[in-house]
Amino acid sequence: MPRKRRIATMMILSMIWLSCAGWAAAGELTELIRRTTDQVLSILENPQLQEAERQQRLHQLAGEVFNWQEMARRALAVHWRDRTPEQQQEFVQLFRDLVENVYINRLQQAASERRDIQYVGEQVEGSRAAVRTKVITARNQEVPIEYRLSKVGDQWKIYDVLVEGVSLVNNYRSQFNRIIATSSYNDLVARMKARQTDDLSGGPERKVQ
Repeated sequence: MPRKRRIATMMILSMIWLSCAGWAAAGELTELIRRTTDQVLSILENPQLQEAERQQRLHQLAGEVFNWQEMARRALAVHWRDRTPEQQQEFVQLFRDLVENVYINRLQQAASERRDIQYVGEQVEGSRAAVRTKVITARNQEVPIEYRLSKVGDQWKIYDVLVEGVSLVNNYRSQFNRIIATSSYNDLVARMKARQTDDLSGGPERKVQ
């Protein structure tokens, strides 16, 4: 499997096996996200849910777990401060829609590839934290996944996921910077509105179905 496709698959799997709190054994944050994981699997495996309701529940849960504004701000990087508050708000929603279309909408298919997850350790430094895990796939492959978290009020939320050392936020930042540098911010927004893949560069435009 090509590396880029494999990383994308692991990003999807990481949203099924979310875990979160020097590196130490599992703590409060890990247990918090274990419960979130149970909720995700319960939604995915509930045969009584219609697809629309399933998607809505996953969307709501993602809003509780991920810090979308922080993720969007980091992904847009230096271009964030050039945006008006209205543009920033629009970008956060577009970024969330893009990530959810790419990853969360494929959770059910990816769930069948799960086998096991090992919680390696966690680290907390003030209002920042990181959790290291190792996913064991159905093909017996070991994939390291690290979650980066920040404290928002009295809650911990994920602002980045690293799969085999590759950052989700950095991946999008590279694409966004390239598009803005070669075209414009408005072109980036147009592509985000039109696409539902994790690759915004090249190829004909495709409307979100």
